Amino acid sequence: MKKAFVRSYGCQMNAYDAARMADVLGQEGYAATDSVEEADIVVLNTCHIREKAAEKVYSELGRLRVLKGERKLAGQDTRIVVAGCVAQAEGSEILARAPAVDVVVGPQSYHRLPELLARSRETRVVDTEFPVEDKFDHLPARRNKGVSAFLTVQEGCDKFCAFCVVPYTRGAEVSRSVAAVTAEAAKLAEAGVREITLIGQNVNAYHGEGLDGGSAGLADLTRAVAAIPGIGRIRYTTSHPNDMGEDLIRAHAEIPALMPYLHLPVQSGSDRVLQAMNRKHTGEQYRRLIERIRAARPDIALSSDFIVGFPGETEAEFEDTMRLVADIGFQSAFSFKYSPRPGTPAADREDAVPESVKSERLAALQALLDRQRHAYQNAAVGSLTEVLVEKVGRHPGQVAGKTPHLLAVQFEAPASSIGRFVAVRIVEAGANSLFGEAVPRAEAA
Repeated sequence: MKKAFVRSYGCQMNAYDAARMADVLGQEGYAATDSVEEADIVVLNTCHIREKAAEKVYSELGRLRVLKGERKLAGQDTRIVVAGCVAQAEGSEILARAPAVDVVVGPQSYHRLPELLARSRETRVVDTEFPVEDKFDHLPARRNKGVSAFLTVQEGCDKFCAFCVVPYTRGAEVSRSVAAVTAEAAKLAEAGVREITLIGQNVNAYHGEGLDGGSAGLADLTRAVAAIPGIGRIRYTTSHPNDMGEDLIRAHAEIPALMPYLHLPVQSGSDRVLQAMNRKHTGEQYRRLIERIRAARPDIALSSDFIVGFPGETEAEFEDTMRLVADIGFQSAFSFKYSPRPGTPAADREDAVPESVKSERLAALQALLDRQRHAYQNAAVGSLTEVLVEKVGRHPGQVAGKTPHLLAVQFEAPASSIGRFVAVRIVEAGANSLFGEAVPRAEAA
């Protein structure tokens, strides 16, 4: 049987896209494999957000070129596909620099993979157009395994933050209809999925066609997904503060299935830096927004993104970020040193922060965020929570899952509990996960 190896880099959207590419190839008779050495098709689903992302892809392609040659000597054909955001950004440059690549396909065209692979038998292929047709209309049924799943509801971004390539690699904001999303969610529920994360580059800007033919927002979509039998939990990511409307804030108080966890990137605590980033909000506006969210859902756990060393950032402006983090308190966060992305406005600035200074600031910020994360985990000890069991644990007799606040928990229980919601009392906080004991329902009540 033919085999396909799909490797994904970067965000949850890429993880979703990689799974859907595996579905497309599965429909063509390719079985998924975790071994690149035995793959007849190798797909690299690339991310262009981080520094030197393209160079890392070319380095991997160099290794694949050797593998492709070895398999050819053994009489085996290997097709190499570069997909995703580096493919969109680099296009035919990939073919010029990596002669082993057969197909380059952007994130809006991967539903055409069978056609592109067929054409690659005659000539190497690049497809980085933004097609008129909706790729979701052409994708096969999902083959999701597990009790949680990502579900793309919105793609692209109209915000044009000065540091970000997404509007150029993913295009303008486009939202799927409520009917399309709920149909896919219902199929996932039938397959045993109990938790769905609605994803998009700017998911809370969702504005799809509602069931009544009018426009629906993310709060409306969440209510529709929550009504699907079997779906017990809903999350969404990633959001922009300026699209956090009052209807969505209320949804956190009114929809039991909407989990008390919110990833809401702020990027900086300095108003001048935020303006230079083209974020169109201030640190104080972010603080007031968090107050409204916490008033609606007092137990909500917060996560965010931070960039340190944006061009021109002073020490005082970095301290504004540290102060915002200290004021708000985050359960978790992602923090990065600024790295220029070709084609973005910030890449042309000449007031770069020295690399050594960026490293010092990142270390200080991460230390503060780590202290907050550990404090949040330690505060959970002794509490009773509900865990959705996702898989067997690292040790015999253990299972692992997530709390409503997206904390990882391990506890002793039979493997038959996978896919179930189990009451667990947290007894210990480890470095990266919690440990607990299953509690009988009678005691939990």
